Amino acid sequence: MSKVFTITKTIFRAGVLLLAKILLCAESVKAADEEGPNVKELAALDYGDLSLEQLMDIKLDSVYGASKFDQKISQAPASVTIVTANEIQMLGHRTLADVLNGVGGVYVTYDRNYSAVGMRGFNRPSDYNTRVLLLVDGHRMNDDLYSSALIGTEGMLDVDLIERVEVIRGPSSSIYGNSAFLGVINVVTRKPSQINGTEAAFAVGSFDSYKGRFTYGKSFKNGVELVLSGSVLSSDGQQGLYFEEFNTAGNNGGVADGIDGDYSQSLFGSLSYEAFTLTAGWSRREKQVPTASYGTIFNDRRQRTVDERFFANLKFEHSFTGGTEMTARVFYDHYSYLGTYPYDDVLPAYVNVDDHAAEGIGAELQFTRTFLDRHTVIVGAEYRHSLSLYQAGYSTDPTAYFFEDERETVTLGIYTQAEIKLRDDLLLNGGLRYDYFSNFGGTANPRVGLIYTPWEKSTFKLLYGQAYRAPNAYEMYLESPGYNKSNLWLEPETIHTYELVYEQILPKNLRLNVSAYHYEIDDLITQEIDPVDGLYVFNNVDNVRSNGLEVELEGRYARGLNLRASYALQRTEDEATGEELSNSPRHLAKLKLILPLYKEKLYGGLELQYTGDVTTATGKHNSGFLIANATLFSREVMKNLELSATLYNLFDTEYSHPSVAGNVQDTIPQDGRSFRLKFTYTF
Repeated sequence: MSKVFTITKTIFRAGVLLLAKILLCAESVKAADEEGPNVKELAALDYGDLSLEQLMDIKLDSVYGASKFDQKISQAPASVTIVTANEIQMLGHRTLADVLNGVGGVYVTYDRNYSAVGMRGFNRPSDYNTRVLLLVDGHRMNDDLYSSALIGTEGMLDVDLIERVEVIRGPSSSIYGNSAFLGVINVVTRKPSQINGTEAAFAVGSFDSYKGRFTYGKSFKNGVELVLSGSVLSSDGQQGLYFEEFNTAGNNGGVADGIDGDYSQSLFGSLSYEAFTLTAGWSRREKQVPTASYGTIFNDRRQRTVDERFFANLKFEHSFTGGTEMTARVFYDHYSYLGTYPYDDVLPAYVNVDDHAAEGIGAELQFTRTFLDRHTVIVGAEYRHSLSLYQAGYSTDPTAYFFEDERETVTLGIYTQAEIKLRDDLLLNGGLRYDYFSNFGGTANPRVGLIYTPWEKSTFKLLYGQAYRAPNAYEMYLESPGYNKSNLWLEPETIHTYELVYEQILPKNLRLNVSAYHYEIDDLITQEIDPVDGLYVFNNVDNVRSNGLEVELEGRYARGLNLRASYALQRTEDEATGEELSNSPRHLAKLKLILPLYKEKLYGGLELQYTGDVTTATGKHNSGFLIANATLFSREVMKNLELSATLYNLFDTEYSHPSVAGNVQDTIPQDGRSFRLKFTYTF
């Protein structure tokens, strides 16, 4: 292990030296930009040599998800990172979890069933992304039952359909409401004109993994725009996962043999005509669970989970005379979870089944108005009705229910946000949203940012935000005789954040982003044992404090040269004890490099990801690790054909992630070196 770690550190240093050499040569590389006025004239210049007026002419990165309207990153009231389709392709990302794991200050853990994203040192055990809001083309993907978002192979969207991912750090309940607690991940899908035909993709990889995708996109002369896509994944997973905790008699030597399979299908489509856009998606994932969670029989093929997700979103957009824009949408959401758990604690052995499902509808109306070409104001209202929040548990052969509950809830939110240009170099961005929940009442959450540009290429942001996460149906209503009980009196968690952001355009086409923050989280919902009856119950019990510093350096150049380096120093602790939270790394360091190797046909991609030491849920120490992924990407080797080959965990580093509630294991081992070959043909 130490030898591998030493070798990997050497590679990391080599990457830094290579980065330095690239920067020394950067003056000779033209600034890359595909659109916008005067780009040809400005392409040979350094961003650092341009005036503010010239910079405004260049199509710099913009973000939509920070304020629900397009604005330059430098004017957004948040620290923002954008990952493009080009990065996703050339770095060999397979899922949204892969994409997010490469973002500065973000880390993803995997319990061999679901992937969970952590932001700024916060990733609680068994919290599957309930404190991060995931949007796909503006539609909320967090389900109504658990408030969770699926980002791994269980996620709906094939990454080949992604045009860009906006990672917006910090609270955004002021415009989005529930779950926009630690941040917002806004996924923008590719337009029909970007596909312009038919794509067929096939991938093969380690663990007998196979994936196929078929996509059609077209903009028709009559104004209709259409995207249709379908994907299928089959993977046998690891064939021999060793868990020391189960190395006892009758447990196959602690080896879970051939029960890590992963099988999923997904469909996605969008249809636009004039002012109307219909977007819909469906996915189903079946995953074998090798960890024998919740006291189930070890090495038993019957333990598995099945997740199914469907949504449909109809949007209408209209611009009125005078500059007011209206967006109206109606939507439908469905999510279901089926978990099977084999037990032999009594004879004869039996299987328990968790049968959970949620179904909901909603509508949203928003108006956006720009005044005097300086000030932008939005007002909106959102209605959500969870028609059914169903949770049941039963044993089979014969079927006997031990718990069944069905609820419905209504949520109404109203919000406003304004971007006021106080002076040419000073912006005030403020917002407020009030949400009323039929099951526990209301909550109001503000956000305010002062954005100052004292010099042409320098921006300072002083930000304050408040957000909440509402208790979900699982936490409030689930009961299991002899194990856990419901709590109808749960209240929302709240977070208050204070942040200073410094953004700088540097010479040699570099951009620097530095963020310092302080978070205060109160009434954190935590599962604990009630000393009166010995049952698990969710309560508002914990208060958490977090401080951190993030630095990100990015450079984009002509011919596809792209680099991004980041470092995050963070400490997140329990206010009462002063102890660091479990699964909260103090250090995160990442390096991405995309390098053109031959003309515009062959590229190399390298990712280095270091995650520092963490403590586990039991307070034990879990060592840090450095992972390297390398990709070769080729375009037009043959007409209309793209090829890529990726080695993940290049140096076969042994590492693990902290475990989650319900597992005997303290840590969960992750995959060693693996590969993927991918072929994409366009016709």
